[in-house]
Amino acid sequence: MATTNTETGTASEHGGGGAFPPFDASSFPSQLLWLAITFGLFYFLMSKIALPRISSILETRSGRIAQDLDEANRLKSESDEAIAAYEQDLADAKSRAHAIAQDARDEARAELDAKRAGVEADMTSRIAEAEKRIAGIKSKAMGEVGSIAEDTAAVLVDQLISGKVTKADIAAAVADAKG
Repeated sequence: MATTNTETGTASEHGGGGAFPPFDASSFPSQLLWLAITFGLFYFLMSKIALPRISSILETRSGRIAQDLDEANRLKSESDEAIAAYEQDLADAKSRAHAIAQDARDEARAELDAKRAGVEADMTSRIAEAEKRIAGIKSKAMGEVGSIAEDTAAVLVDQLISGKVTKADIAAAVADAKG
């Protein structure tokens, strides 16, 4: 009767006191045979089923990545073209705006010059009229200076010497002083 020393039992229960079965030299040929059969079966399954599927998945992903890269390059070139067109349009708009601003400045300058010329012409005509009036007033005043001088001289002579002098004598004296 067999006695059990451990939970799994002892070697006497398994039919003898041999070594661990994978290390038993008497079972090596059968182990090698089953190893070759299993390896061959796994190799066949891997080469015919698993690897072609993995290969097709990798090829599909590679193709998709290549398509995505091509699409990205196409979109990049389109965006570069759009940016170049935008920059060209912006430069054209700036040049048009500059030309419009320059035209507006030139037009305003011409309008201002025309107004200034009109104002200057008006001022010149007013100055000429004022000079004519001043010349008339001056000549009138100069014409009256003689009579004012005569009247003043008559009053001075009358108050200073208390004598009577004729207007003809005073006019002759004033004319002598003038000229």
